Amino acid sequence: MTLAQAVVAGAEPDELARLEVPSTYNAAHLRKDEVGMFDDINDKDDKDVRRSMHVGQVPMPELAPDEVLVAVMASAINYNTVWSAMFEPIPTFAFLERFGRTDPRHDLPTHVLGSDASGVVVRVGAAVRHWRIGDRVVTSPAYIDGEDPIVQHDGMLAADLRAWGFETNFGGLAEFAVVKATQLLPKPRHLSWEEAACNLLCASTAYRMLVGERGARMKQGDVVLLWGAAGGLGGYGVQLVRNGGGIPVGIVGSPEKAELLGRMGCAHVIDRSQFDDLSDEKGWRRLGAEVRRLVGEDPAIVFEHTGRETFGASVYVARRGGSVVTCGSSSGYAHTYDNRHLWMKLKRVIGSHGANYQECHEVNRLISLGMVHPTLSAVYPLTGAAEATRAVQVNQHVGKVGVLALAPEPDLGIEDHALRERVGEDRLRLFRS
Repeated sequence: MTLAQAVVAGAEPDELARLEVPSTYNAAHLRKDEVGMFDDINDKDDKDVRRSMHVGQVPMPELAPDEVLVAVMASAINYNTVWSAMFEPIPTFAFLERFGRTDPRHDLPTHVLGSDASGVVVRVGAAVRHWRIGDRVVTSPAYIDGEDPIVQHDGMLAADLRAWGFETNFGGLAEFAVVKATQLLPKPRHLSWEEAACNLLCASTAYRMLVGERGARMKQGDVVLLWGAAGGLGGYGVQLVRNGGGIPVGIVGSPEKAELLGRMGCAHVIDRSQFDDLSDEKGWRRLGAEVRRLVGEDPAIVFEHTGRETFGASVYVARRGGSVVTCGSSSGYAHTYDNRHLWMKLKRVIGSHGANYQECHEVNRLISLGMVHPTLSAVYPLTGAAEATRAVQVNQHVGKVGVLALAPEPDLGIEDHALRERVGEDRLRLFRS
């Protein structure tokens, strides 16, 4: 029996420890010699990630003392995988080359992608104290040096902060993954492997943006405008706003997504197709008027991650003294906005990136208690990782798209059936219905 087979069979830790770690493993990856394949293509949707992503054997690295080898049962697609596979804004092999100056293991002709995973610990480095072979875990995406003093204050300020599976190698879209011990958290026991795998990157990012003391610090009664409210980030944002006593106003791109938000309990929904032109103040005014019509006031917080197409509108519609909190720019990085509406009305723009270990712990606790639910909408096999990424690239999805790695089928790995019954399948599978 191989190590992978033993994990799938539920072998005891002693048996997992005895079995040999394979020299290669199956993974979704990019190839360095294909970096220029999209150079002559301008439309990002035409940079079809199915051309650049491959699934096949890659070499197994050695573990560093503070690292853990996880047998991955399931993973998920994030937008950084889309950027990686388009080789934008720069090829991620540039990150690996730079990292390779201090850790040569990562500078390879292949880049294993993926910043989310759930699975089973199968090896631990010599310096790892809190995790054991056989532990069921989920991964958080921040890959940092725990000896950097700033980590004691906020790990996201670390000079060498890297997004695992984007700025590092050996990510989660694979049968095995290499992670820092400080990336691991216990798998929520009432969730399946794929439900558990889809949460942490987006849920923790939304938590830091909205709830954490370094974000917008939402309070009860705050009106929060959320772009992409039925997507991976937005789906968690809506839940956190509702849980915290805020008033979510979700913006979505179709009536179907609007209906989904209604079933989530988001009473105020805006169909973005009614506001095609958000390039000037005329469109911004119409959007602001619609928010006031729905809730009677301007938003205290605007939850931003779409970027160039929406940022000007976000700055405009935030109330006097309000905040725009941003963690990304999926529609483009070069933002244009009217600065008068920022400085003259005392608004703030808050940059937010990922989440530190404590914030990941806090949101994983909420998930484990059944207070925040997965936004998983579709599940692909590892061989279909490129198709899964393409679905996210062209926005043919809601919530999060999952990928099974070693798990042979969906709905495995559930341990706490009583909690699952109390939460209800209708909530846990809402995005899949």
